[in-house]
Amino acid sequence: MEKEIKTVMEMDIVYKPSPSILQSAKLSSSLAAHKFILPAFNLDTIACQEEFIVAYINRANYPLGVYKMGKGGMSGTVADIRLILSVALKCFASGIIVSHNHPSGTLQPSIQDKEITKQLKAACELMEIPLLDHIIVSPFDGYYSFADSGLL
Repeated sequence: MEKEIKTVMEMDIVYKPSPSILQSAKLSSSLAAHKFILPAFNLDTIACQEEFIVAYINRANYPLGVYKMGKGGMSGTVADIRLILSVALKCFASGIIVSHNHPSGTLQPSIQDKEITKQLKAACELMEIPLLDHIIVSPFDGYYSFADSGLL
């Protein structure tokens, strides 16, 4: 009787650094992070559909890239902690900054926003990859930083 060898399925995530990302500004403040992440949002739908975007950074706080984690509806989107961390591990990230938009324009975090941030922070601590900020963006001007507000 011949033994059958099974392999584990794997999801491929490709990291192809572009010169523009590698020449980006250092993400050492919430303002710098907001300016870097905002163009990753679909600006045509930012006022009607939530998106969740993750920026991965190296030890010197330079961006490695962005991962468009999820796109949802008018009042919610998916933020899968396992996927966020699996991408961080694959691109050798030393830090994570997450961001999502509020189509309504309100910048105050919801109870769900606070809960996912708490869960993600705990998971990041286990992996020794710090969650540096969670930024809420608006289709209008402004942003909200969990780090600046003392919620991280």
